Amino acid sequence: MKRVLITAGANGIGLVMAKAFAASGYRVWVTDVDAAMVAGLPPGIRGSVADAALEPAMEAVFAEIAVDWGGLDVLCANAGIKGPTAAIEDMPLEAWHQCLAVNLDGAMLAAKHAARLMKPARSGVMIFTSSTSGLYGTPFRAPYVAAKWGVIGLMKTVAMELGPHGIRANAICPGSVNGARIDRVIDAEATAKGMTADAVRQGYASGTALKRLTDPEDVAAMALYLASDGARMVSGQAMAVDGMTYNVDP
Repeated sequence: MKRVLITAGANGIGLVMAKAFAASGYRVWVTDVDAAMVAGLPPGIRGSVADAALEPAMEAVFAEIAVDWGGLDVLCANAGIKGPTAAIEDMPLEAWHQCLAVNLDGAMLAAKHAARLMKPARSGVMIFTSSTSGLYGTPFRAPYVAAKWGVIGLMKTVAMELGPHGIRANAICPGSVNGARIDRVIDAEATAKGMTADAVRQGYASGTALKRLTDPEDVAAMALYLASDGARMVSGQAMAVDGMTYNVDP
């Protein structure tokens, strides 16, 4: 039975991923900063309370995985926060640092410690959650965009480094994904732009070829594909799951 670790896996997209992997027969372990959500995980999904941006916490999780599971087959480096919404001249440096710490440092730490488990086995898959914001710029979201571009660069470097050891790495770039998180993003952007939330949401949807937002299940389906043997020659790729975004400024 294959083993997968999903960071920020106790809610949102991460939880949908966790359920999808579990339904496909994987042993699933998630981390999350929300202790209540970890305590409420569905049966069969194991959880640890850990901040993805803090190395001692993540190192402890991977050490526990090494002892209890003996290794790891798939990493989903999914932890992320939306960061501040502000014009660049008003961007608080502390908020910038926090956003990059969770979204980019967290991805690096997960990859660092997963590599230590996967390299001896000469096999493994790393899946990073980036964003369409990692492919394009997004006004008023500078730290989030910078972090998600960084995740793609990190992924491509990891794919080059670890490919000779039988390890693949790819990134998923979701568009606007239905759920509580995008609701908060839309509300913040509406305030920053002096628009209604409904107008911003409609702008997001109309800026895609399919004229709708992405569901978290669409992201989970891509993760399952990238983890599968069917994707054995897919590495170093940024896979958009967004209905083909072509207008990123609603």
